Amino acid sequence: MTVSASSLLGDQGPIAAALGDGYEARSEQLRMAERVERAFADRSHLLIEAGTGVGKSFAYLVPALVRATAVHETVVVATNTIALQEQLIKKDIPLLQAALGGAGDCKAVLVKGRGNYVSIRRLKLASERQDKLLPDAATRRSLHVIEDWAYDTEDGTLSTLPVLDRPGVWDKVQSDHANCMGRRCPHHNECFYQSARREMEGARILVCNHALFFSDLVLRMRGTGFLPEYHHVVLDEAHGVEDVASDHFGVSLGEGKVAHLLNTLYHLKTGRGYLSQLHLATGDIAPIERAVSCVRNADRASRAMFDDVARLVASGGAPGGRIRRPDAVSNPLTVAMNELVLSLKRIKDLVDAEPDRYELTAYIQRASDIADAAEVLVGQTLENYVYWAETRNAEAGRFGARVSLSCSPIEVGPMLREHLFGKEHSTVLTSATLSTRRVREDEPCEHQETAFSHVIGRLGCEGAATGQLGSPFDHASQVEFFVDTSVPSPGKGRSSEGETFEEAIAARVHDHVVATDGGAFVLFNSFALLNRTADALRPGLLAMGMDVFVHGKSGPRSEILGSFRRSERGVLFGAASFWQGVDVRGDALRNVIITRLPFDPPDRPIVEARGERIRESGGDPFRDDALPRAVIRFKQGFGRLIRSAGDSGRVVVLDPRIVTAGYGRAFMNAVPAGVPVRRLPEPRDSDGYGSDEIPF
Repeated sequence: MTVSASSLLGDQGPIAAALGDGYEARSEQLRMAERVERAFADRSHLLIEAGTGVGKSFAYLVPALVRATAVHETVVVATNTIALQEQLIKKDIPLLQAALGGAGDCKAVLVKGRGNYVSIRRLKLASERQDKLLPDAATRRSLHVIEDWAYDTEDGTLSTLPVLDRPGVWDKVQSDHANCMGRRCPHHNECFYQSARREMEGARILVCNHALFFSDLVLRMRGTGFLPEYHHVVLDEAHGVEDVASDHFGVSLGEGKVAHLLNTLYHLKTGRGYLSQLHLATGDIAPIERAVSCVRNADRASRAMFDDVARLVASGGAPGGRIRRPDAVSNPLTVAMNELVLSLKRIKDLVDAEPDRYELTAYIQRASDIADAAEVLVGQTLENYVYWAETRNAEAGRFGARVSLSCSPIEVGPMLREHLFGKEHSTVLTSATLSTRRVREDEPCEHQETAFSHVIGRLGCEGAATGQLGSPFDHASQVEFFVDTSVPSPGKGRSSEGETFEEAIAARVHDHVVATDGGAFVLFNSFALLNRTADALRPGLLAMGMDVFVHGKSGPRSEILGSFRRSERGVLFGAASFWQGVDVRGDALRNVIITRLPFDPPDRPIVEARGERIRESGGDPFRDDALPRAVIRFKQGFGRLIRSAGDSGRVVVLDPRIVTAGYGRAFMNAVPAGVPVRRLPEPRDSDGYGSDEIPF
């Protein structure tokens, strides 16, 4: 008889015994474990929101380990962040297996995408040919760094590779399906990727990231895949699932990607590259010269197409970047890349070295993929997709700018309904932010489900069970919540102090940062406002001895976070990814400042297209999509502050709409229960309410 997950996690269970006196069973965790266990048993779907501190990972790992051990079923656990994957595989799963003994005795592995692994054969090949293969000394130095690392690495993956001056050289040495020689490879037995594949055989718990899971799902839609068959899926950090799925169901092509392939084949300025060192069995160089000519033609075609895209955007023909009609730009690239494909195929038939045939197979595939992508994106051949262009560094003019074309499905729900939720396996989605409001325990079930209606509709998981579990932390005593109503609306007059919107934002951020002596996250919706505010405040904050970190300017995200955690008086100006998936515990973070309610820009192509689709169906884009998304993201930003029972501090909102607009109630209803709200400047008692709390 299988022991229940809740009893294993209870005060008298083996996990409590293993962890000792510091362990205390949490009712929310036990309830979640029971729900997950039931979903596994019924092969049903579950959306469960569990606040910070519930212990979500134990609540799904214990049922997963028991299920995998007792009935030999395979469970995929996919997370969005590397940090959580490593925590699960290195800490949580080994701890639970040791505590559960025979009840959790199954194999668990971390699954990484193939491109994360170095190919020993390709590394040696690149080293032997580096003088003609690589364009400059800096690239060769990066190759030498990889060689030195390859002698010491235990798993051969990017996670331990030192930072490279020329990261593009990794493309020459990574493991690749298209040029893998399989058992014919002289290094097959010592291959890092093949070792990982062998390690995955017989594993019952597979831990991976969202990107790998959805890459596999796309392949399964085409009749293949690289993950083994699984019986259950757990998607942790599930608030990001729609965006990841949309990326993987979409198509994207940037001129940088095209240039990288062409330069790899033959660098037009240096004359180096793969083709320049190639030898044919016949000794005839004419096929290689024709291929080099095709590279030149493809380079011209790429520049012509992306220049056409840049002109379309600059002329206003693609407002917000959105391209509404097919063939709005020319597409000489598809023809040029297909000609390159034919040329490379001819060379493949003539080379005498077997490794070169495999290398050419990979280059042929990549060139063909580019040709196909250009045809899809320019011709807009995928229905129910939105198409757009992006230009980066465009402020410097077309010279130096990078242009890309992309498309995504307007709705991923129909695809997920068929290919994820329509399959025989169970699927559990969990996060601290899935619902749009707090649910009262005495609410009828049908009312509780409305809190999840937005995510259910967007993901296509109608009929899934839902549950909301509050945090065990005492937010009412740990959090001060301030709403500053003195900031004017952007472009609409000045504050009572005579400040513009941007001046007021900078002034209020300064005051609140000083009030807590740093230890602050300042969260923005746009990099433009972030950079202007950071530029205005940085000198003064540095003069006060505070450490200032600016998203996009102070280094990689992981380095910024590490430095902030070590700083006692840090101030981090962040956007986008800093609203979520960031865990800073203790006194290092004691102040979260939300500069604007996090609505998506309405002119973003995907936002605009979703709104049009909702309107066509008789709905209201703001009520049905924009507002629920903003509330969920607001909850994510708010949740950065309290990550443990010992944390405390303030959350500050500088957007008066949270109390002046009718829809502000939706945001206030998402604030943890019992948290008092202070309004700044403090209102007089003319409305009959106290000066330190806002009634909602």
